[in-house]
Amino acid sequence: MDKPTLALLLAALAPGAFAASSTDLNVSGTITPSACAPVLSGGGVIDHGKMTSKDLQPASPTRLEPAEIQLEVLCEGETFFTLTTVDNRAGTSAINPRHHGLGLTPEKEKLGSVAFSLFDPVADAQPVKVITSSNGGATWAASIYLGHEALTSFAALDGPNTPIALKTLHARLRTFAIIVPATDLTLLDEVPIDGQATLQLKYW
Repeated sequence: MDKPTLALLLAALAPGAFAASSTDLNVSGTITPSACAPVLSGGGVIDHGKMTSKDLQPASPTRLEPAEIQLEVLCEGETFFTLTTVDNRAGTSAINPRHHGLGLTPEKEKLGSVAFSLFDPVADAQPVKVITSSNGGATWAASIYLGHEALTSFAALDGPNTPIALKTLHARLRTFAIIVPATDLTLLDEVPIDGQATLQLKYW
């Protein structure tokens, strides 16, 4: 290797030959002074019992009887929070993607869907209304929806659709389950209705 070539390589490898650049990394968050605990009556279990294939409509979806459990949220102090769900059977909803799935048959057929709604919410002994936001809290609208595609919160009954801080909340959580037509299912053995969702409370 001759000297001119060696000199060019050394220049290319010298530390001063590199341009420096940087960017900031920020870690942020909020520590809330009070904590909240959501509680569902009956351990959060809704059992529709056994049904036979003859109980299902052959060519149209079968709507099961709505079922209810009680939702209670207890906070140590007045707290802004939202509710949302995680569909633990994601990808199995057969009717509406906003709803939750009910699992699959052994042949990987979708069983149906279940939707959740909140009724008659009472916060700190006062009736309130359910509001939801589908854009991360930028705007809110009156709704009874509880699910995985929107944030759910609560507002003063006669006030604007703006979340308010609560210490206690009581509401009826109603489920609406629907099974696909019997002709869409292979029902040779017992098939469990296997819907499962996680209720999440997030501080706002």
